[in-house]
Amino acid sequence: MGNLTSIKQSSQQNKTFSSKDGLSLEEVNNTVSLPKNAGFWRKLAAYSGPGALVAVGYMDPGNWITSIAGGAQFGYTLLSVILLSSLVAMLLQVMAAKLGIVTGKDLAQAQRESCSKPVAITLWIMTELAIMATDIAEVIGGAVALQLLFKIPLVVGVLITTLDVLLLLLLTKVGFRKIEAIVFTLIATILIVFFYEVLLSSPSIGPMLKGFIPSVEIATNTGMLLIALGIVGATVMPHNLYLHSSIVQTRQYDRSLEGKREAVRFAKIDSHFQLTIAFVINCLLLVLGAAMFFGTTSDLGRFTDLYNALSDNAIVGAVASPLLSTLFAVALLASGQNSTITGTLSGQIVMEGFIQMKIPGWLRRIVTRLLAIIPVIICVVIFGDRENAVEELLLYTQVFLSVALPFAIIPLTIFTSDKKRMGEFANPAWVKYLSWTIAIVLTVLNIFLIYGTFAGLEIG
Repeated sequence: MGNLTSIKQSSQQNKTFSSKDGLSLEEVNNTVSLPKNAGFWRKLAAYSGPGALVAVGYMDPGNWITSIAGGAQFGYTLLSVILLSSLVAMLLQVMAAKLGIVTGKDLAQAQRESCSKPVAITLWIMTELAIMATDIAEVIGGAVALQLLFKIPLVVGVLITTLDVLLLLLLTKVGFRKIEAIVFTLIATILIVFFYEVLLSSPSIGPMLKGFIPSVEIATNTGMLLIALGIVGATVMPHNLYLHSSIVQTRQYDRSLEGKREAVRFAKIDSHFQLTIAFVINCLLLVLGAAMFFGTTSDLGRFTDLYNALSDNAIVGAVASPLLSTLFAVALLASGQNSTITGTLSGQIVMEGFIQMKIPGWLRRIVTRLLAIIPVIICVVIFGDRENAVEELLLYTQVFLSVALPFAIIPLTIFTSDKKRMGEFANPAWVKYLSWTIAIVLTVLNIFLIYGTFAGLEIG
């Protein structure tokens, strides 16, 4: 009887919230059923999925250049940076998931509720630009992969990436679990490809394990520091915090106190597991760069360079083959497809959350994608492939993400540390102070990254 009462109260609360603010991702909110009276593993399987969509942002094309170039130039030393970045990401993503589950609001809605309309609009513009920057990176990655695999011109490849929007519309109609299943399949593809390529590269196990121990040299070597900051900037991205705070609400968990406890528990497990996979993939990228290219070449600033190098015996030796190059391009295409799906969802979340703009789903997704492909098309039309213009654009999108990051981390830390808002789920003191430390350190380091980029220092 008590459980029935809590469900009715939860339903009433959802109706009240919906009429006032609108549910986050309303068409899929509270749509994924959960088994009743099931064991741990069945429940975990039902709750799993949002973590995979979030993990995509931690292994997108923006990570590839920095990680592989870092391995090619400095061996295994920067593995420690990937480890620390992943631990930071795990902490922040759990905070974002907890905010969505406990309050029933995503990060954008919580920010709008806590500030004036002009400030909300300013934050919306900043976040939309960050999502557009993310989408640009994914569009470039997908278009370059199509060019490498099928010799499709970049402009045509960019236009083809808009088909992701149609795919997302179709999948939303047949169920959110279908989106999660496709994303997880693409993640598995990336993992298998790079695991195979790393096995062929025969990395040095001793130096690789040593690379997970932080080195003072990272802070004293300017070139190494800049690549390290590039890895951090490409790993911890603001749109993932908005995304996670929303998509955890797709589950039909009991909105009672006990139901939220269970949802938070399984969201943590799902997030940590999927981000561990992302951590492994990023490590594989850097190990591949170190094992195959360290001491042979550092001219790996473009996807095309990497593609060609993998089939060049003069660079990678006897393991070089067209198959390695093809698998690399397949993984790049999978990464781009994955990330564009989640980027489009993030665009919807922030548009509705910050400014409460309700437009048809198909139009919203097309607008989100057009905002991303227009700068890429302009770049391709004006510069073509001259001076690596398209992939330089990708570099600057990562820099802009560094600018936007504090605008997501700081509010997230404030909201999840507020006992009035979060109750028993509020951050304990150590998490609160650690989160503030992370926010401050990342802000300072990102300022240095921005300075280094526009001062003409080499990042990769």
